[in-house]
Amino acid sequence: MQAIGLRPKVHVSADGSGVVGHAGARLLADLADATGLTAAYSAALRPLRPRGTGHDPGRIATDLAVMLADGGEAIADLAVLRDQGEVFGPVASTPTAWRLLADTDERTLTALRSARAQAREVAWLQAVEQGEDIPAVRAAGRVLPGLVLDLDATLVACHSEKDQAAPTYKGSFGFHPLLCFLANTGEGLSGRLRPGNAGANTASDHITVLDQALAQIPDAHRHGTDILVRTDSAGSAKAFLTHVRDARKRGIRTFFSVGYAVTEPVRHAIRAMPDRLWHPALDQDGSLRAGAEVAELTGMVELTGYPASTRIIVRRERPHPGAQLSLFDQDEGLRHQVFLTDTPYSGGGSAQFLEVRHRGHATVEDHIRCGKTTGFGRFPSRHFAINAAWLELSLGAIDLLAWMRVLLLDGELAAAEPKKLRYRLLHVAARLTRGGRRLRLRISQTWPWRHELAAAFNRLAALPRPAG
Repeated sequence: MQAIGLRPKVHVSADGSGVVGHAGARLLADLADATGLTAAYSAALRPLRPRGTGHDPGRIATDLAVMLADGGEAIADLAVLRDQGEVFGPVASTPTAWRLLADTDERTLTALRSARAQAREVAWLQAVEQGEDIPAVRAAGRVLPGLVLDLDATLVACHSEKDQAAPTYKGSFGFHPLLCFLANTGEGLSGRLRPGNAGANTASDHITVLDQALAQIPDAHRHGTDILVRTDSAGSAKAFLTHVRDARKRGIRTFFSVGYAVTEPVRHAIRAMPDRLWHPALDQDGSLRAGAEVAELTGMVELTGYPASTRIIVRRERPHPGAQLSLFDQDEGLRHQVFLTDTPYSGGGSAQFLEVRHRGHATVEDHIRCGKTTGFGRFPSRHFAINAAWLELSLGAIDLLAWMRVLLLDGELAAAEPKKLRYRLLHVAARLTRGGRRLRLRISQTWPWRHELAAAFNRLAALPRPAG
């Protein structure tokens, strides 16, 4: 029997020097500077620093975003940056950061959103200058033209009487924010903090979040490419879909693909659909999806009040074990999912392709799950306005991680979720040394991802800086 090897005995003390943790988070702080996010935040928050003394409010906002991207959960977690001043510079105290959030009103939030839009334009230009482009979204083995915006709401539980926290439809208590992510990159374009009892299908909230998301897209892309808006059935309100179409009047080529409830007229149309008009469904790689079929119900279901040329498509398939089925699904022995789209037949808009394209909306759940570990999974204050500011800075943190993947990383890490990026890159320890009038972060030569992190810092140093 082979003996189990013992770990070497270590003696622990708290008197080390010249060693820093979370050294990779410096990459995010420098990226915020390189994309102009820090400068844009400073301009947006200048009215909160009337005497020009103390910490720059824009720098505080950047440090909070970096802390959230690094996995921090509370304002007190700024201590990770503040107590390593040789790497991160002067970082505001916890009370100072609290005051900044408390002073952020709706007008200031609008300025912060504009600051993120400015930095996004710089980041996208930097990607182009590096020979990169905004990553494409694929469906059925085909590249989708343009940009894909995914809107979805989520529940964030809280266990205290926070302002506007309320019972949710799932029996919990908390908030019900509505968010929009760019499927191409995972950037968090916009978000609206709402009470827990806010309606899932409120058209006005969907319109607000979509308009804020469109304002985040650089002008050349907003007016020069197709933009697909995807939601679940909560986004099927006629007012919202009409608003999506009306964006074309402003020169924005928007299309929609939204879930739709299986109503009695829909059930009647499904029963009346001849078997010969059902076609095999596809998977994301273009192969046939076993046990699934697609049919178009356009003309068989009344869609009065919806935008002209709206199409209605249904998929039926054998339910997976544990699937929740309606009485109709149980009677038919199949699970049915329906959606609406205004993508025309021309240009390859077959029902099979449009169905697999719409099914890609499910990836928004991954973005929300990652976003909850990047700030908006826990709101710090009793005051609603402070929590709304926290959500906005969380979106900035999500953007920084997305820009890092696009601009600085290759291979597996270029598609990694925040948890993997933190474990492999951001939380790495390093030794701080000085020599030749330079401050050096020396990553351990045995760290498995040392070369990837060093290469990311080198790429960051080569990025063109925004003018001004």
